[in-house]
Amino acid sequence: MSSLDFAGLRRFPDVEADNLFPVDASDRLILDEALAAVGAAPPGVVVVLGDHYGALTIGAAQLGARGIRVFQDSLLGERSLANNAADGADFRSLPLGGELLDGATVVLLQLPRSLAELDELAGQIAEHSDPAVVVYAGGRMKHISVAMNEVLLRHFERLDVSHARQKSRVLVARTPRRVPTDYPSREFNEELGLWICAHGAAFAGTKLDIGTRLLLSVLDGAVPGAETVIDLGCGTGILAASLARARPSAAVIATDVSWAAVASARATMEANALGATVVRDVGLSVQPESSADLVVLNPPFHVGATVHTGLATGLFAESARVLRPGAELWTVYNSHLGYRAALQRIVGDTREVVRNAKFTVTASRRA
Repeated sequence: MSSLDFAGLRRFPDVEADNLFPVDASDRLILDEALAAVGAAPPGVVVVLGDHYGALTIGAAQLGARGIRVFQDSLLGERSLANNAADGADFRSLPLGGELLDGATVVLLQLPRSLAELDELAGQIAEHSDPAVVVYAGGRMKHISVAMNEVLLRHFERLDVSHARQKSRVLVARTPRRVPTDYPSREFNEELGLWICAHGAAFAGTKLDIGTRLLLSVLDGAVPGAETVIDLGCGTGILAASLARARPSAAVIATDVSWAAVASARATMEANALGATVVRDVGLSVQPESSADLVVLNPPFHVGATVHTGLATGLFAESARVLRPGAELWTVYNSHLGYRAALQRIVGDTREVVRNAKFTVTASRRA
């Protein structure tokens, strides 16, 4: 077992965490299984995927890796790593693709929950990495399924499974198969009359989720004449695309913390020849105060398997800052979450627009 020092490792910020600690047993097991490979690797051939707060990258640096290339879907993860690695770990954060993976011989991967996300990651590794690449993919046993083995075996000839330790396990994949993959996937939605594009980690893939459908059913009545409209937490960009088509004179901005969401939304805009601006951002940090006439939001309420309503309240506060006086936030949410009181408190006067058996849409006017 390696003697890695994670003292001082923190989460930045902690609102997105579904784990009380910034390093867990699966991080340590991945690094221990890859100990010899990382220690012997020349500079520039170690790649880290899915690092939550920086433990894998910092651990690999402590084992001697240099020129580490890193991909994290969440911009919060990138910022956590940047803050945690202030001691000088040698790494670069890059988007998913060839520059990230070309010539890689060691890949450390925190297994994602989504099989589509794992399929895209495994396909990218197999396509771009060195033929001798070894992938150390780990996670908590309660989240590892047999289906993950099948996904990895679609892209690699050999798969070995580590012994379990502290309720964690590592899947070790070797000998890549260059199986064609097609991400972002693309599907025409007859109901919307739009192409929907999705990378593997994008929520709902190319489908229209039922909350978004309910919000779309009433959006024609939202702030007529709005000049600046923001789709906050845009996912694949369905709301932003619908708004851009329905309001061609408005400046429509789509924003999300997820690389996969932003890449999906950009592909959706391009597929439909729409001009919305798509931004990767934490909340609305790059948007000026009092700059928007309308914000639409289908807030996430899960981090992994954990219900985390703090995500939504943080987005309500961001919306309140960015809305002009008298402008509105239109929100759809699972009715049992009871967000109306929080919206009233954080944003302003909140009314119910529509409600069905599962979802509620409210409109909150900035005081």
